[in-house]
Amino acid sequence: MILQSLDRYYYRLLSEKDSADKPKVPDYGYSDEKIGWILVLNKDGQAIDAIPHLTTDKKPQPKRLFVPQSFKRPGTTPKPFFLWDKTSYALGITTNKDKATKNKQAFIIKKDTFESFKKAHLKLLKDTKDVGLRAFVHFLETWSPEQFARSPFNTEMIDANIVFKLDGQRKLLYEQPAAQALWEKWLNHLAVDKWFEYQEEREPSLFAEPKKDATKEYGTCLISGCYEPIARTHPAVKEIWGGQSSGCSIVSFNDDAFESFGKKQGANAPISEYAAFAYVTALNYLLQREHNHCFSIGDTSTVFWAEAPYNGNANAEEEFFYNIMNIAESEPVTDGEENQKVFDILQQIAKGRPLKEIASNLHADTRFYILGLAPNASRISIRFWLNTTFGQLAQNLSDHWQDLAIEPCPWQTPPSIWRLLIQTAPLGKTENISPVLAGEITRAVINGTPYPMSLLSQLLARIRADGNANGLRIAMIKAILTRKSRKTYQYSINEGVPMGLDKKNTNPAYLLGRLFAVLEYVQYSTLGKVNASIADRYYGSASTTPFFVFPRLLVGARHHLARLRKDKPGLAINLEKDLGEIIHDLPDSYPRHFNIDDQGRFSIAYYQQKQSYFAPKDTVTPTEV
Repeated sequence: MILQSLDRYYYRLLSEKDSADKPKVPDYGYSDEKIGWILVLNKDGQAIDAIPHLTTDKKPQPKRLFVPQSFKRPGTTPKPFFLWDKTSYALGITTNKDKATKNKQAFIIKKDTFESFKKAHLKLLKDTKDVGLRAFVHFLETWSPEQFARSPFNTEMIDANIVFKLDGQRKLLYEQPAAQALWEKWLNHLAVDKWFEYQEEREPSLFAEPKKDATKEYGTCLISGCYEPIARTHPAVKEIWGGQSSGCSIVSFNDDAFESFGKKQGANAPISEYAAFAYVTALNYLLQREHNHCFSIGDTSTVFWAEAPYNGNANAEEEFFYNIMNIAESEPVTDGEENQKVFDILQQIAKGRPLKEIASNLHADTRFYILGLAPNASRISIRFWLNTTFGQLAQNLSDHWQDLAIEPCPWQTPPSIWRLLIQTAPLGKTENISPVLAGEITRAVINGTPYPMSLLSQLLARIRADGNANGLRIAMIKAILTRKSRKTYQYSINEGVPMGLDKKNTNPAYLLGRLFAVLEYVQYSTLGKVNASIADRYYGSASTTPFFVFPRLLVGARHHLARLRKDKPGLAINLEKDLGEIIHDLPDSYPRHFNIDDQGRFSIAYYQQKQSYFAPKDTVTPTEV
């Protein structure tokens, strides 16, 4: 289902144009690669110019081009690409990694890779009549890596991908009709990663029909259902966060232990060369951040796309989801107005209004796909997969924000999943986010299922460890308990989770959380800021074993109130009133311990009561959700 959806998405992209009126994805046999430099040759094959192919950003980056398809290059045998490659192949030079000599010699010579690049192209192009390809042949015949020290070359080119161009021509060499015809002919007969291995001496002519690859196997493709050549290996999936720079694989069989019935490599899960190319190309497109179809949650790269049930492109639904989910980790929200529109729509959905009445450009029956990917050595692990309608997804997202809602509201812009997850990480560092927890939370949000109870335990542990019961943490705790009560019908109405301060709630854990906040405020009002408040010293034990803590705290509070009556009699009266109301509703004896749900209620009540002392009185209203 995943690969089939990606395959269909590829053909949708193939029919669309980008902002520059160019195809969004390459045709079969080509790949989207970062090309840093264009080497200009004259007709004699001499390099006369090196043109940077970089962005205009503060830190220029290589621009992308659709070039003859790349492939994985495992092992030690050099395997060149067609009419483009890294400088280690195309020019035979690479970065000198020896710190002692790097200042004197910025590059070292890689003769084996250059010889592989040279041999393959000379053999393939020896009979060409094209002027540009002939110039390229002359370049390879006369080039030696030592020449890199001369003009027009410079050290910024080292290890970049380069392409070639004939002086006076607009098109690059691989874009010339002769080069494209040659490449396409070889694609029809050989696997992409074997074009340079063609050894048929009886057909030396460039234009002779090449012999079909004897290793190519035909079968019924699991994606298309057609009888086609089966991909021996699949193209590399690149730009997975934390993955190998050479790319990773979703489908891979590289050992006899994983093969069955005598089948080799890709034949164990037969997918045609065309379908393998399509799904990988679509996935690589989605993973490119500039296309706004990808965001990171922990170590998981999450991509999404939509599929309209009618003749449409579903761009509106994809943009809507991106505005919700992709709040960058290191950047502020750039368009607060647009994000507010999105959340206004979610609020309207929560009130039961049909999606088509809220936003006419959004369609509830559009299929929506969300895929979470994480690297595992050279392979890709599927963390989560959602296949649903956009209407159901919007409803699930609306439920998520409604479950998070709490008074007083601790944010100006509704938080992303990443902002929530960072609250579970020690020291607030992204690398400390549990990958498993990140996947479970994301699944709960997009599927509308109960949040993992491990999230509750992690939040409570962080609050006890650093004493920071902030609004985001409390909102998550409230969301966990709210959804649990709604999904399991476990709690009665009187035990429900309040959105705002609920002075009528008689749950012991909720009452003691309020009481602890009042006692802390009594201490603060009397002594001001101290090195270690009662929250710093007793929060953990008060929220887990109240029987052993609260009697001692109440004794200390009496001394503080006595002093406060002299200094601030009005405040003392109000605080004594709060204490009296709470203690009146408490049971005859303090509970000996709280379970994890009650610990959550304790923290919610503590936050709400504490915030009530710093908020305008007219904003504190009991609300039940």
